[in-house]
Amino acid sequence: MRTRKPSLLPSAEDTLVELGTNIKLARKRRRLTEEQVAERAGIARSTLQLIEKGEAGVAISFYVQVLFVLGLSKDLLKVAADDPLGRKLQDAQLLNKKK
Repeated sequence: MRTRKPSLLPSAEDTLVELGTNIKLARKRRRLTEEQVAERAGIARSTLQLIEKGEAGVAISFYVQVLFVLGLSKDLLKVAADDPLGRKLQDAQLLNKKK
């Protein structure tokens, strides 16, 4: 069975491509080869290449595993940690509540 690539908005695709580029640069800064990172992450080299291209069809768990190998998995905890829009919406709702 062949899996379908998710269709993403262009800005979401751009974000994945930037993430892939950042992962590739982090690997190269550490002077690790594709083979070394793929082996340590327990994935195929071709999967790592897809990750470094920012392909949407790659499971997020593979992205996480590669980030772990590069020592960057804690960076994921920063996602949505600071939520200015959510805070503004929450504050507006709190101000509109009748006491």
